[in-house]
Amino acid sequence: MLKKLASLLFIFVLALPLQAQQPKKLNASQIHDAVKKLNFLGTVLYVAAHPDDENTRLISYMSNQIKARTAYLSLTRGDGGQNLIGPEIRELLGVIRTQELLAARSVDGGEQRFSRANDFGYSKHPEETLDIWNKDQVLSDVVLAIRQFKPDIIINRFDHRTPGTTHGHHTTSAMLSVEAFDLTNNPNIYPEQAKTYGTWQPKRQFFNTSWWFYGSQENFEKADKSKLLNFDIGVYYPSKGLSNNEIAALSRSKHLCQGFGALTQRGSQTEYIELINGDLPKDKTNLFEGIDTSWNRVKGGKTIGDILKKVETNFNFENPSIHVKDLLLARQLIQQLDNDYWKNYKTQEIDAIIEACLGLYLEASASTPTASAGETITLNIEAVNRSPINMELVSYQLSTDKTATLKALPLKNNDKQNVEQSLTIPKNIQPSSPYWLNKKGTLGMYKVEDKNLIGKPETPRPISVTFNVTINNQPFSVTKPIVYRYSKPDKGELYRPFEIIPEASAKISEKVIIFDSDQQKDISVIVKAGRDNLNGFVQIAHPNNWSVFPEKQNIDIKYKGETQTLTFTVIPPKNQNEGLITPMVHVGEDVYTRELVEIDYEHIPYQTVVLPSESKVVRLDIKKRGENIAYIEGAGDVVPESLRQIGYNVIVLNPEDITTERLSAFDAVVVGIRAYNILDELKFKQQILFDFVENGGNMIVQYNTSHRLKVDQLSPYTLQLSRDRVTDENAEVTLLEKDHPVLNYPNQITKTDFEGWTQERGLYFPNQWSNKFTPILSMHDKGETEKQGSLLVAKHGKGYYIYTGLSFFREFPAGVSGAYRLFANMLSIGKDNLDNKEQFKD
Repeated sequence: MLKKLASLLFIFVLALPLQAQQPKKLNASQIHDAVKKLNFLGTVLYVAAHPDDENTRLISYMSNQIKARTAYLSLTRGDGGQNLIGPEIRELLGVIRTQELLAARSVDGGEQRFSRANDFGYSKHPEETLDIWNKDQVLSDVVLAIRQFKPDIIINRFDHRTPGTTHGHHTTSAMLSVEAFDLTNNPNIYPEQAKTYGTWQPKRQFFNTSWWFYGSQENFEKADKSKLLNFDIGVYYPSKGLSNNEIAALSRSKHLCQGFGALTQRGSQTEYIELINGDLPKDKTNLFEGIDTSWNRVKGGKTIGDILKKVETNFNFENPSIHVKDLLLARQLIQQLDNDYWKNYKTQEIDAIIEACLGLYLEASASTPTASAGETITLNIEAVNRSPINMELVSYQLSTDKTATLKALPLKNNDKQNVEQSLTIPKNIQPSSPYWLNKKGTLGMYKVEDKNLIGKPETPRPISVTFNVTINNQPFSVTKPIVYRYSKPDKGELYRPFEIIPEASAKISEKVIIFDSDQQKDISVIVKAGRDNLNGFVQIAHPNNWSVFPEKQNIDIKYKGETQTLTFTVIPPKNQNEGLITPMVHVGEDVYTRELVEIDYEHIPYQTVVLPSESKVVRLDIKKRGENIAYIEGAGDVVPESLRQIGYNVIVLNPEDITTERLSAFDAVVVGIRAYNILDELKFKQQILFDFVENGGNMIVQYNTSHRLKVDQLSPYTLQLSRDRVTDENAEVTLLEKDHPVLNYPNQITKTDFEGWTQERGLYFPNQWSNKFTPILSMHDKGETEKQGSLLVAKHGKGYYIYTGLSFFREFPAGVSGAYRLFANMLSIGKDNLDNKEQFKD
């Protein structure tokens, strides 16, 4: 009955949204599983390029069925993807996807690692990838991960032998993994890390293949499988009440910003891996054949194994605390091991098991979720032993203190002890922020100055508390990060990480400010106090040919967390120009030029990110026609805000609000990126939109993918999407129809308008279309044929239907002048009598 209850509790825990820093409270069944894992000394490293590349089925199988220590090495943090749940892109999207990976690993039982490679966007070939990444640095990070993690088995998600057939990052991850396999045991390769972590030689390396890589099921059936191992990863775990593929689906569903929320799956499923390095196991059902994964693997381990096997075999689900005596003895022996790798890792594992067997709850909760340097806050220290074993809280020590606070508090069974502790934040402490964003990197690489942080998934918590207890008079220590615990009436108990923030931060409300004339604009600077009674003044750093008034303004904010908004007037130059402006907050002798970004989604912990506070100002030579624009939001972008910047009145319409009468108020309708992939309701509104065009409106549809289109007819005329894309943002653009209105009215578009584009030219261009469409532009990546589907214009009745795969959603946030000018022309087409308008195809 207790086992059944434990399984139900496990399901319930997995079904709940992940709350930040929620303490793990293992039930008896989970403790028993942890003991089984403690008795397995084998490691598996899974390698790929991005968050959500990993095969969660295989990671879960290795962790939960094989019981191996399993980690996923993602070379990037996924900054170059799209965001389906919010407006964050680039670095902030990378922060979200990092936390989604950690959430996924908390479900499937794996660990998470990274390299310093930056996901700069789609790449078609490893050569292109390595032109932008620093190969030596990324390779050193892969070698570092292997030397630190010491995997017996490496599994690559992608095939290193097929460059050019998939995303360049994908193939590169496999190529670097294969190269690293032969380097990690050489002390002369990256000798500094070899000296610190030692060398290592993995036993085997595999490619996680499937029928998909063979082109079809039929080809796969005919293929030589002599080097393939296979596993039924649909195995059912009675102790969890879940099958492996159900756990894997729950794990994969954590990748919500990429739209991977999915139904769980059940039943038998076969997974294949192909040997590419090392020796093939004779027993193809035993991945670890020839590798001792018992405690006999380490000198002095046999006695430890005997003790722990007895605990595993005779585990008491009703009273796990009876095993603490044996676990403490095993822990003492583990501490005496010569093998530092297994000593350190298995100490972490057995400590967590002992803590869980005792029902030991230790917590340090701050009175506030944030604090700044020099601030004094209150900590609530809670300690409770929920077992009959004799325990005492001897002392606790803050990581900021040199000495421990002595307490000598007896921890009687289920008798909670609470202590209040004052904490003054050190003056020299750094704000909490993702470490890889602390310094400006390059397009392809993050800059990480602290070598000890390379590969870590996130920045270590700023302040922790070490609890020193005795268990039956034996010393035992547990370290916990400080958290913030609170409740909401509609959500109950919640946790947030405790964060260090600057005493002052500031941001300009708009990241790109467009001036479509030489007229001045007022901008808002929002200053946020990181402490009470913040006083000082604000100035704006700006380019020499721009002017800002007034020169400075005072701030006076009484309470921490409050903001004060200041209005400055910015006067642009007469001619087209661009630059950066930065608010500078002067507080005493200190000047703060960074902004505090907060990311709050239920499925990941609350995130605070400190970034340089700067906005791009653009004096743009631009003309436009039409005023009222309806915008149908898709997967998330800032196009509506960007169009408002150049003077359009933009109204965001929900699909259910699309009616003939409602659309009659607009000059144009713009459809957001991937809207036809995610909005089911649009299939019922297509004819209304087409009628709007036929009656004289303009309709601009931004990129969609051909996969999972919600409509049968994307445009009034034949239009077929493909996977064509141009990833080189500097690829030459040819103007195919130089006299076409969209290139001439009201702005003259030339090749200079395609300078300064970011990340890519465009994606998922159509490759077939009706002769009603006129292709406007031609472009291609190196070594490829011309692609003419990036901008297609068709006259439909009195109006114009335009389909574009150009990446306006990336160019607008970057303040690319030419992108604004071209989009204004797209909106303006047909809004005035042009001499050459009749040349347009009917």
